[in-house]
Amino acid sequence: MRSTLALSLIALACAGCSPIGPDYKRPETELPQDWKSLPGANPSLWKPASPADDAPKNKWWKSFNDKTLDELIDKCLASNNTLQTSLARLDQAIAQSEARGASLLPSLSLGATATRVRTSENRPTTTYTGVNSSTTQNDFRPVAIMTYEIDWLGKVRRDVEAANNTAAQAAADTENVRLLLTAQLASAYFLLRQYDEEIRVLTDIVAIQKKLLDLIRKRYDLGAAGRTELSQQTALSESSGAQLEILQSLRNVQENLIATLTGTPAALFSIAPGRLPDRPPAFPVSLPSTLLERRPDVAASERAMATANAQIGVAKAAFFPSLLIAPTFFGADSTNIATLLSVPSIVWSIGVTATQTLFDGGRTSANYRFAQAGYRATAASYRQTVTVAIQETQDAMSSVQQLDRARSKQDEAVRNLNKAYQISAIRYREGLDTAQTLALIQQNQLTAQRIKWQMHGGQFLANIALVKALGGGWDGYKDLKPELSTDSQK
Repeated sequence: MRSTLALSLIALACAGCSPIGPDYKRPETELPQDWKSLPGANPSLWKPASPADDAPKNKWWKSFNDKTLDELIDKCLASNNTLQTSLARLDQAIAQSEARGASLLPSLSLGATATRVRTSENRPTTTYTGVNSSTTQNDFRPVAIMTYEIDWLGKVRRDVEAANNTAAQAAADTENVRLLLTAQLASAYFLLRQYDEEIRVLTDIVAIQKKLLDLIRKRYDLGAAGRTELSQQTALSESSGAQLEILQSLRNVQENLIATLTGTPAALFSIAPGRLPDRPPAFPVSLPSTLLERRPDVAASERAMATANAQIGVAKAAFFPSLLIAPTFFGADSTNIATLLSVPSIVWSIGVTATQTLFDGGRTSANYRFAQAGYRATAASYRQTVTVAIQETQDAMSSVQQLDRARSKQDEAVRNLNKAYQISAIRYREGLDTAQTLALIQQNQLTAQRIKWQMHGGQFLANIALVKALGGGWDGYKDLKPELSTDSQK
């Protein structure tokens, strides 16, 4: 009895030691010190902000100040089925983590039996001369049973560690789903608004081309225009009409996508035409190293790596004996309920079971190598995720810079065409330009405006891509770096 208790105490003392297997450390990842800017770009445009990691990242879309967008994203977060699936998986991971954590505590169960047994009068005896008699007796037995695996190597602790990291990974995955959905919806919304602007401009272009066609047809009837000129203008009018139909179709696609993202059947959903805001908001840019904390996909990949590291300890523990305190129970046994709780009826037992695998055909070794390879795979996946995060951020920054510069040039082109139209209108009133010349200049003017709206919509999409690449936006970002708001508008 004393040796059994001593063994139990030694095992329990060992359970307080460091668990078996390697302790997790995040591997070093080569990161650039700063972002590169395009030649000729404003050097202060991408001056890094320095928000703490706990700075608010949700509701970045509020920076656009668009009530319709806010309502759509709120509906998406409440009703999107993909997000609901991810939330359910998160609940599963948390429940599994709690279940694994229970392994650190003893398992206690209560039971009771009550039997009435009659023995046979003709049952065999140890001697042929013995005489048996039939007996009937009662047996009442309440019992409390406890089992507990002694975590002397830390196998259970490693298993719990892996489960906790899996739950953290599920939480990061859910946050990533939320970020991707909101970014996708915002992109679809602003692309739809870009199509609204293009449709307005193209509708005006179609109307002007119809007027030109009517004018050329009259000149053709009078013999002042040739068949070629009439055919060319007819083809141009039909082509513009076809482009208008395509734009309507593209708008419908984005409208249906928004319906699906908000959990609404596309046939029951519509958005009234609207306008693009004058300018997209300016989002501060963090240093490359902060992507490791801000991006949920990087966090999920890092937690997967921590889970795989803990599994190495679980696999390594299989090489050593497992110790189990079982069965440990306390109860009573009596043929009469009246004496069931008396001291003579009390029964108890305690013991420790040790189990060691002697031969399994190499299964334990294979499982250990499998766990080690799993960690290497997750480490490589983590480094790849970080590399892709840097690429996506750099791409988004470059797109914002290039579209900002292209938009400035296109604005200048529109201004010049506006001046040309004003001059031609004056010349037309003075009889120096024909109506056809004026209409052609106006057509070029509207075409330039359509290209401007395409670039303007692209600016919104590029800024959303930047927010997504950075892992989310900041609430109150202007308070963090006020100068960024001014610089990015130049």
